[in-house]
Amino acid sequence: MDEWPPAQRVARFRLTPAVAELRIKKLAEVSANLAWAFHAQQRMNEREIFDADVLRILRRGMISGEPEETLSGEWKCKMVLKLRGTREAGVVVIILKKGGLFIKTVEWEDVS
Repeated sequence: MDEWPPAQRVARFRLTPAVAELRIKKLAEVSANLAWAFHAQQRMNEREIFDADVLRILRRGMISGEPEETLSGEWKCKMVLKLRGTREAGVVVIILKKGGLFIKTVEWEDVS
């Protein structure tokens, strides 16, 4: 016997790295789209990674790894870019539902 109404199956949307990278780069074009965590600002000072570096990473970098869905349904990603010769830096950013970016932390990738 067929079920009525038919059971609906909901497919979960998975954000791909390529789509996440495009969204981040597009949003990062406008500085007003960025919100900075206090933690990120502390790490920038501590690690001597400047706001211009963070903007460059978000606008020209590449996604590292897979985007992770947060409990609130937003997407956490890491963008990386080579800075200052051979040093690679990363920015952990959350793509907000309301359309902006939340910069969570900033780090050097070559530090163990």
